[in-house]
Amino acid sequence: MRLSTRIALAVGVLVPLLVLASGWIMVRLVTGDVHRQADVHLRQRASDVQRQARDLLRAMANDRPASVEEARRRRLFSAALDVGIRVTGPQGTVSGGPQPADSVPLPSVRSAARPITLRAGHQSWRVLAVPVRGARPAASGMLWLFSSDTAGQSEIDQVRRRVLTVALLTAPLAGGLAWFAAARVSRPLLLLQRRASGIDPRTSKARLDHAPTRVPEIDDLARTLQTLLARYDQQAVRTADALETARSFSAAASHELRTPLMSMRINLDVLDGDPLPDPAEQAEVVADLRAAHERLLGLLVMLRTLAQGDLVEADAFVPGDLAELVDAAVRDLRRDYPQAHIETVAPGPCVIQMWPPGLRSAVDNLLTNAIVHGAGPVEVSLQPSPDGTAVRLTVADHGPGIPPAARHVVFHRFHRRPDSLGSGLGLALVGQQGALHGGAVTVTDRTDGRPGACFVLDLPRAKGVSTLPRQRDWLTGATTASYAARRI
Repeated sequence: MRLSTRIALAVGVLVPLLVLASGWIMVRLVTGDVHRQADVHLRQRASDVQRQARDLLRAMANDRPASVEEARRRRLFSAALDVGIRVTGPQGTVSGGPQPADSVPLPSVRSAARPITLRAGHQSWRVLAVPVRGARPAASGMLWLFSSDTAGQSEIDQVRRRVLTVALLTAPLAGGLAWFAAARVSRPLLLLQRRASGIDPRTSKARLDHAPTRVPEIDDLARTLQTLLARYDQQAVRTADALETARSFSAAASHELRTPLMSMRINLDVLDGDPLPDPAEQAEVVADLRAAHERLLGLLVMLRTLAQGDLVEADAFVPGDLAELVDAAVRDLRRDYPQAHIETVAPGPCVIQMWPPGLRSAVDNLLTNAIVHGAGPVEVSLQPSPDGTAVRLTVADHGPGIPPAARHVVFHRFHRRPDSLGSGLGLALVGQQGALHGGAVTVTDRTDGRPGACFVLDLPRAKGVSTLPRQRDWLTGATTASYAARRI
């Protein structure tokens, strides 16, 4: 059922109910006014005839001549004018004027002390009972006054009929007007529904185009639909990125794993060959197998971390202490490389918004790169950046350094020196994490003029990561140095 039809039905039912309720109140008010006027008239007549009624009861009690009693009766009826009179006493009842038949039972004296309505067939009366007290009980009685209420009741019935007529007429009229108004008011909603129903995010790039209607509910609904479609687009892009990342992960893994796997297969054939190699050659083959295994394991870990970085969302970033993270990385590295000498300088806690697993991998790779390719101690320092808006992590070694001409490619994936045994993904991961955290990573010469490379990772002190880089393809594409060196 359409909204306009629902509104029409609701209004068609509620309006007659409101008319009936207001009509009931009106009938009650009219009834009260009619009865009030009749009651005032009855009380006035009671005040006028009460003395004549007392004289009539006294004459009846004293057994006066019939002429005297008849004269007082005429005087009573003349004073009553247009109301009915009934006087009851010990000697009998005298009645005259318009009143119910004698067979109609009268209400109790107590209830009739105030005017009440007495119904007799199709007629109704307002009745008032007034006690008449004489000097002795034989001269006392009750004075009943009757005023016809038929005309007033007819007026009340006419008002009631008119209220019912108005209620019956307003039901279809109010429903029709409500349907017409609701149809016009809901027209922008119908147009919005038609525009929205023609949108298929799977097959078309067309999106909801809504012009403000100055109806807050409809405009809010349109904005909600636009937000929903925008989120669908974002999720579709993220899904496509995830699929591309999965494909690239498979392609990169199969390409990079082929060489070490073939090397391991050759070494296994040597160990299983005939004649068997001598013990020295066996030890050498086993050492090669161990090295290939370590390279495979490191390569898979790097590929997995790069893939996670390409798909990580902003809600994965939490406040963390960079100094504590670096300290934990240094402790673990000293266990893996007992001969390494690492000097750490950290002034105190450095809280930033971070993705802990990714940033830890980046720090691990910076430290490992400095130990494997450098010579002598590795110097690690944490300090504020020159402008104070970021935390600067510096890792310097005493190795051969990186020539300026090669510094723009060191953050590319699978880029490594010819004599390197690494996977070529460590520095690519560092560049990825620098961009994901809204910072930058650069490589320079040592500041003291001695040989060696110096990697500088600046990470902002911002309270939160509001947006992540839109293009994240460290695994799916060739990352350029501009990605790693971008400053946000």
